[in-house]
Amino acid sequence: MYVLNIWHTVSDYDEWKKVFDSDPLGREASGVRRYVLERPVEDENMVIGHLEFGSLGEAEAFAGRLEETWSGVASEMVSDTGYTITEVREQREYGGESARRAA
Repeated sequence: MYVLNIWHTVSDYDEWKKVFDSDPLGREASGVRRYVLERPVEDENMVIGHLEFGSLGEAEAFAGRLEETWSGVASEMVSDTGYTITEVREQREYGGESARRAA
């Protein structure tokens, strides 16, 4: 699995979220399997996202389209943009439902 880790500053989170929710880049059709959005507690205008893909090619293609969007139609809404692609080498979850019931 490959993760496209993105970050940028937004001028208005609520307005940015409306655009994100409208899905102008077609996340699912582009190979996104899952995504997570985060905001640092000390900076409500920064958005950090993690988009999971099954292949490196899908992640790279989406990153290219995202860069075009950041520098084009979204340039007035976002700044300080960046991304990196990582390969998930290991993943483990702790404290599943059975562990919570036992506690």
